[in-house]
Amino acid sequence: MDREPARVITLIVVDDHPVVRDGLRGMFAAAPEFRVLGEAADGVEGVEMAARLDPDVVLMDLRMPGGGGVAAITELTRRGARSKVLVLTTYDTDTDTLPAIEAGATGYLLKDAPREELFTAVRAAAEGRTVLSPAVASRLVSAVRAPAAGGNETLSAREREVLTLVARGTSNREIAAELFISEATVKTHLTHLFAKLGVKDRAAAVAAGYDRGILG
Repeated sequence: MDREPARVITLIVVDDHPVVRDGLRGMFAAAPEFRVLGEAADGVEGVEMAARLDPDVVLMDLRMPGGGGVAAITELTRRGARSKVLVLTTYDTDTDTLPAIEAGATGYLLKDAPREELFTAVRAAAEGRTVLSPAVASRLVSAVRAPAAGGNETLSAREREVLTLVARGTSNREIAAELFISEATVKTHLTHLFAKLGVKDRAAAVAAGYDRGILG
C-alpha cells in the first residue's frame, strides 16, 4: 500500500503559455507530495496569486507579456513573501540568469529539465536550498571567477558560517537568530566576505564560495 507523503508541497505556476501550465499541472498532479494551488499568465497576476494563496514554491517563467518574472521576483522579495521562487525558463543567458537570482530567486532551472530533476528542485526550493541547473551554475562561476581572482584573503570562521547560511537561502534576520548576533553584525560580516571574495552580492558570493571550495 502506498503511503501518503508526510508533507504536501504547495505551488503555483506562472507562465504565459497555457500548454506549459497544463503540462506542469498534470505532472505535479500525478505526484501526491505536490499540490498546484493555481496558475497565472504573467508576473503581476503571479505576485497577487502568491500573496493570496501563500504557496511553498512559485514556479516562475521569466519573459512574459504583461509582467516579467524578474520584476515579479523583486516584488515578492520586497513584500517579504514566504514563498520560494524557482525560475523555470527556456533562457540561460547572463541577462536573464543573474538578474533573476539577484532579485531573490531560490533556484533556476531550464524547461528541458527531466521530471525527477524538477521534482527534486521543487523539494529543495521549498526547504530554502539553492538549486541551479548545471548550465546556470557554470555561468555564475564564470561571472564571479575574474573579479574573485583579485581577492585572496581567507574568510574567518564566522564569515564561513554566514556564507554557508546564505547559500541555504537564509535571510539576514534568520542568520542573526541562528548565530545569536544582531542583523547589523550580519551585514558587517557580509560586507567583509564580499570584499574578500571580490564580489558585490549574495548570489555571486555563493558562486565564488563553491568555485573556491569554501562551500560543499
